[in-house]
Amino acid sequence: MDKKEISKSIDKIADALESGKFDSDITVAVTNHGSELGSENVNSAIEKLKDEVNIVIVGEKYTDEFETYEANTDEEKADVIGKLFKEKKIDAAVTMHYPFPIGVSTVGKIIAPANGREVFLANTTGTSDIKREKAMILNAIDGIIAAKANGIENPTVGIMNVEGARLVEKKLQELNENGFEIKFAESKRSDKGAVLRGNDLIAGICDVYVTDSLTGNILAKTYSSFSTGGYYETVGAGYGPSIGENYETPVFIVSRASGSPVIREAIRYAKNSIEGNIVEVTKQVYKKANSAGLKDILKSLDSKDKPKEDKEVKVPDKEIVSSAIGGVDILEIEDAITALHSEGIYAESAMGCTGPVVMINEAKKEKAREILTNKGYI
Repeated sequence: MDKKEISKSIDKIADALESGKFDSDITVAVTNHGSELGSENVNSAIEKLKDEVNIVIVGEKYTDEFETYEANTDEEKADVIGKLFKEKKIDAAVTMHYPFPIGVSTVGKIIAPANGREVFLANTTGTSDIKREKAMILNAIDGIIAAKANGIENPTVGIMNVEGARLVEKKLQELNENGFEIKFAESKRSDKGAVLRGNDLIAGICDVYVTDSLTGNILAKTYSSFSTGGYYETVGAGYGPSIGENYETPVFIVSRASGSPVIREAIRYAKNSIEGNIVEVTKQVYKKANSAGLKDILKSLDSKDKPKEDKEVKVPDKEIVSSAIGGVDILEIEDAITALHSEGIYAESAMGCTGPVVMINEAKKEKAREILTNKGYI
């Protein structure tokens, strides 16, 4: 850069500091129609962010200051947003509805009540895959992408203790061992581990919380509106950007019940994600995940190679079972018990505070763990 260009840059920065207005190369489309709280609720957020990012409005006209594309229905607004992306007039969109294809879902951002930490909730709307466990693996990748695009180079990842969590943990560890680095979080509860409870979400112990999108949606709504009686969302940055392999149109979702503070933070979330080059980060992260065998790992969840244990196996004589083995997914717990019975080891299933456990005689615990490991249950 020559001296004249440097001088111009310094003058531009000085003018911005004096006026408080910084020109942005980023343009975000924001829909202001359809909110249960009225268009003024959205317009208020737009007004507060206009000096940080270029905003175009899709919906109702606000003032002549903003370029507006009038649209009344969800379908019309989605159509306008799609065209604006296609014509490269916008970099991102913040809206209350958008039809995502299967394979695409959104990463929300909430605030942990205990410490005010920003937490990425993966995922909150859309469907990464129709099979829950596969979806959660992809959600973990999406959460890492959102965190990276927002300045967290090596985010910590925890898995919410929902159905399938243990299987997801096992497959993510496999992906990690194959070279796709995942920095697993550890529960603050006494039994530790990367499978987390609600306490951990409140405590804000990690950057990315992985769950299925329906559970994530409920959590996002709860955390954003718990202080207002549930009908007005005031905390967090909404339901986040649409992410998926080969998907290049980042649409950030907010709720019809999202208050102006949430919409404001959603617009800022969009701006920061575009500045962090979220589309390119998505390509790079999925490329690395695929190199680490992501496709094969996902396919293994559809595999029928693992036979069901014979339900006619003779149950060994009952004995005292005082030792617990955790880590077996709830969907496989009965097969795991049968597998031990087939090896002549008496076992029972029970429910611990983190999920199902195999109860075993203390003297046979290590042998039982070896069998369950070899058969792929833990």
